Amino acid sequence: MKTIIALCSIGTLTACSVSGPDFEGVEKAALPAQWNQLDYLDSGWKTAQWWTQFSDPVLDRLVDLASRQNLDLEAAGMRILQARAALGIADSFRYPQRQAVSGNLAKVYQNERTFDNATLSFDAGWELDVWGKFARGIESAEAGLYASIASYSDIMVIITAEVARNYVNYRTFQERVLLSERNIDIQKRVVRITQVQFDSGNVTELDVQQAKTQLYTTQSALPGLKIGMMQSRNALAVLLGILPEEVEGLLGSSAIDAKINSFDDKYTRSRNQQKLIGYDQYSLIPRPPSVRTAVDASLVLRRPDLQLAELQAHAQSAQIGVAETELFPKFSLFGAIGINSTVPAGNDFSFSDSLTLSLGPSFSWNIFQYGRVKNNIRLEDARFQETLTNYNKRVLLAVQEVSNALEAYQLNTEQKALAFNSVNASVRAFNISLTQYENGEISFERLLNSIEKMTRSEDSYALVKGNVANQVVALYKSLGGGWEAYTGRAFVKEQHIEQMRGRTNWGDMLDQPVLPPLSTDQVNKAQIPFGDKARTDSVDNGGDP
Repeated sequence: MKTIIALCSIGTLTACSVSGPDFEGVEKAALPAQWNQLDYLDSGWKTAQWWTQFSDPVLDRLVDLASRQNLDLEAAGMRILQARAALGIADSFRYPQRQAVSGNLAKVYQNERTFDNATLSFDAGWELDVWGKFARGIESAEAGLYASIASYSDIMVIITAEVARNYVNYRTFQERVLLSERNIDIQKRVVRITQVQFDSGNVTELDVQQAKTQLYTTQSALPGLKIGMMQSRNALAVLLGILPEEVEGLLGSSAIDAKINSFDDKYTRSRNQQKLIGYDQYSLIPRPPSVRTAVDASLVLRRPDLQLAELQAHAQSAQIGVAETELFPKFSLFGAIGINSTVPAGNDFSFSDSLTLSLGPSFSWNIFQYGRVKNNIRLEDARFQETLTNYNKRVLLAVQEVSNALEAYQLNTEQKALAFNSVNASVRAFNISLTQYENGEISFERLLNSIEKMTRSEDSYALVKGNVANQVVALYKSLGGGWEAYTGRAFVKEQHIEQMRGRTNWGDMLDQPVLPPLSTDQVNKAQIPFGDKARTDSVDNGGDP
């Protein structure tokens, strides 16, 4: 009874203190003074599914497919399962760390005599978490789990933006190809007119060759545009996890086909007007939404990469406590029960008096460390400080990305208006010059000059429209938009789950949902503790006790 009381007294020491600093979150991020704390409900819903504001069903479909099929997302989902398994390992140290059954049957030869020996024993050992070593390990592993989810969300943001960017680039190149082909037809017409006038003796061969030079120059630029179109298509294929030829069917739609089929006719009619009314109505490039210049600071701080950096700091902070526990003695409970019987060869084993039982507490203390433990603590502390520095750097990078995208959007919007004026003037100049040339009022050089300027201005305008759309994409990416739209969706495909179940006993770990990533402040508000008291539906040890 005294022994049992003594063991229970030692057991009460378990987790009586937790070594190391408690993580109190990162310092409040320094954001530009002009950024406002706007109403999140007003701006958050637009950011969550920002691509739908382009009103392009093809883009919506591509983003949805990428969220289900992208291979980087699949790999990130597997890393979440790895983190869950790692948390299960850390959690298992709360229970007896050593539980072993052993036995042997041997023939013993001694002084020309032969004996049979049989042993069977069960040994158990339990290092008590007096100083919170295992509690800090669980805290670190749980923060690592949330960090893996934040990493998944960050990849979702990147993938969504890349799909939109490459789709915009594809449509931009596609429109530039159509414009180039239309201008090639115009220049062929000019070559024919010049050839007729040369045959009539009204112009010299120089005019004919100059017209052909202009035509061949425009034709030579067309393959480069088609290469860009092909590269954007192939980039979409990688993002969607499919082959390039499979993308072609996804990029088409009845609305796009109608625009392509009527492209030449509608553009020809619009360019004959005094002003290019409805010129952009037939554009293939997705029309971006207008965005306000005010930045919602709360959106920036919800970026998954900032959540990831904060959770990585939390995980590293707990490692300081793990290292500090090595300064103190380790208290354990041990027990062993077994039988050991040795009899002359040929006799039956007798276990009546061979039972052994040992039970009691123990401790160990590595008192001569020669600075190893203290230097390891310093090492973990320096790593923790590095994670805080990395967080601050990521905040600055976020500010840089938002500022660049917002200012570039404003400047590109101004550039678009000016480029449209250039297109309008160049088209009008071409129509006038072609009429005057046919009437013999101007030289051929002036006609060629007007064609060249019209070709360049239309191509530049299409490029600027693509840039404006891409800057909207970059702005929403810099605000961390896109991950919230898929909260609650499974991180791993059902087919992969079935494959993994067929290979390995995962228990119920694959069935239970994982909580979304939370910052430290959000964790505190939700009262979801880290450490050895943290027990959520998202964490288990694979069904083991």
